[in-house]
Amino acid sequence: MSAFASFSSLTSAFASLVGQLADLVQPVFQDSATAVAIILFTVLVRLAVLPLSRAAARGQKARARLAPQLAALRARHGRHPERLQQAVLELHAKEKVSPLSGLLPSLMQAPAFFLLYQVFTGGGLGGELFGAPLGGRWLEALGGGGVFGAAGLVYLGLFAVVGAVATFTFVRTRRQLAASAQPGPAGRPGLQGMGVVAKVVPLLSFVTLITVAVVPLAAALYVVTSTVWSAVERVVLYRDMPAAGALATAE
Repeated sequence: MSAFASFSSLTSAFASLVGQLADLVQPVFQDSATAVAIILFTVLVRLAVLPLSRAAARGQKARARLAPQLAALRARHGRHPERLQQAVLELHAKEKVSPLSGLLPSLMQAPAFFLLYQVFTGGGLGGELFGAPLGGRWLEALGGGGVFGAAGLVYLGLFAVVGAVATFTFVRTRRQLAASAQPGPAGRPGLQGMGVVAKVVPLLSFVTLITVAVVPLAAALYVVTSTVWSAVERVVLYRDMPAAGALATAE
């Protein structure tokens, strides 16, 4: 079987799954059943990767625990990048800490987002949310009825949710990064390079607004639902670790 045929089969199976979820909720949500099915599917995906998210949180906490040793290695091998890299890898291996663990939850979600994008741009599924077609985009909604048209109001609602979550994450991340940059015990400096990180990382929360504006509404629903989940998840999983929780917003 060719790669294209395999992908087509996967896309069809995915569309069938979303369709079955829509059939389950259709008696209650009527025309918005497919939109609700996408939200439910997103929740299922996030539940599936929850063990990876928890592992990533444990990894962040472990790396924070190793911060003093990493600082000592930087001081010892700062002029020799290759030695420093090797020493850091050896420390991570000794402590059984994976520097890539924080990337796994995002990598596992990428296929689901991509499939949603393909299904609705290819016309594999229909449906709408309060009059806004799930295969449509924000610019099309503006052309169809303006900012305050039926479809435009749906996007305004999504932007409001994302903006509220992004603002919450922005404020929380700034506070966490500021706290982690404070001098440690006996005057030891906090995390290195926090100046640049403190300026860039909090702003990443608002990138989701651009994504929602340019992708099909179905994919936007996935992004918004996942963004809200991530914000709550970070509060819970990183509640006892300010610095790691802040850095995790970039993952």
